[in-house]
Amino acid sequence: MLNQQLQHKIDFKTKPLGALGALEKLALQIGNIQHTLTPSLSNPTIIVFAGDHGIVQEGVSAYPAEVTYQMVLNFLNGGAAINVFCKQHHIALKVADAGVNFDFEPHPSLVNAKVGKGTKNFLQKPAMTPAELQTCLEYGAKIVNKTSGNVIGFGEMGIGNTSSAAMLMSVLCHLPLTDCIGRGTGLNDQQLDHKIKVLTKAQQAHPNLQTPQEVLQTFGGFEIAQMTGAMLAAFADNRLLLIDGFIATSAFLVAFKINPAIKNNAIFCHLSDEKGHQNLLNYLEASPLLKLNMRLGEGTGCAMAYPIVASAVLFLNEMASFESAHVSNQD
Repeated sequence: MLNQQLQHKIDFKTKPLGALGALEKLALQIGNIQHTLTPSLSNPTIIVFAGDHGIVQEGVSAYPAEVTYQMVLNFLNGGAAINVFCKQHHIALKVADAGVNFDFEPHPSLVNAKVGKGTKNFLQKPAMTPAELQTCLEYGAKIVNKTSGNVIGFGEMGIGNTSSAAMLMSVLCHLPLTDCIGRGTGLNDQQLDHKIKVLTKAQQAHPNLQTPQEVLQTFGGFEIAQMTGAMLAAFADNRLLLIDGFIATSAFLVAFKINPAIKNNAIFCHLSDEKGHQNLLNYLEASPLLKLNMRLGEGTGCAMAYPIVASAVLFLNEMASFESAHVSNQD
C-alpha cells in the first residue's frame, strides 16, 4: 500500500510522468525504507575505513604500503579529496583505523578500531584469523551504532585493497579473476600481468571456501571486514547506505551474501573506473547514480552523490502536485 501511495505522490507532481528519471526511483526507495510519504535525511556521515594489506609484499600495488598511513594523516589534517567534498556538502567525516601499520595520535575525527597492523599475506596464509574477522565485524557495528544520523556513506583507504576486493569478487561471484582485477592505483601493463599471476596463485592456494565469512577471512582486509560489519549494522538500524566504488562494493557483496535484504537500503553512488566494478554492479543488478571516471576511493563517490539523494527527498516533499498547483494534468 505504501509503495503505491509513494508512486502516486511521485507521479502526480507537476511534471510529465517519469520526467525526473533516477530521482523518482530514489524517492520511492527512500520513502519505502523509512516507511513514510515524507522521508527525511539527517546528519549524513561518511566513514572511511583504513587498513594495510600483507599482499602488498608481492608487488601488486604501484604505491608503497606507507601511503596508507600517510593518507590517513592527510584525512585528519583536512587535505584529501574526501575532506573537500564532505565540507562542500555538509557531510560529517569519520576515519576508522581498522588495521593501519602506524601508531596515530588521538584525533577528534579518528576512531581507533585497530585489529592489527595489517593483514597477513594471503598468498601464504589467510589474511586474518577467525577471531580477527569476528572482531572486525563487531568493531564495524560499534562504529555505526555510535554514529548519529540516518545516512551513512562507506569509504576506504588501504594500499593493496583492490587485490582483496578482486579476490572477494571472483570467489563470491564465481567469475574469472581477469574479470575482476584492474590497475588499482595505476599499474602499467607489466605490473598488471604480475598482479594477475600473484592473485591467481593465491586463489589456487585457498580452494573450497564455503561461506562468505570464510572468503572474507581469507582474502579480505581489516578495513573491508569492518565495512562489512558496519553495513550490516546500518541496515539492521534501517539507515540509508551510500556505497562508494569498487572496494566498498566488494564489502557490500559480502554483506549481501550474508543478508540479501541489505540491498533494499543501498544506493550505489558511482561507477568506478576500476575494471571489476562494472562487472560487480552487474552481478548485484545495481545501477550507479554517477559515472565520472573516478577511481579514488575514500568515499568520494558518496560525497558527490549525496546532493542527488537529497534532491530526490526534496522534490518528493516540497514539489507541488497537479492538484495543489491547479495545473492541468494529461487527460
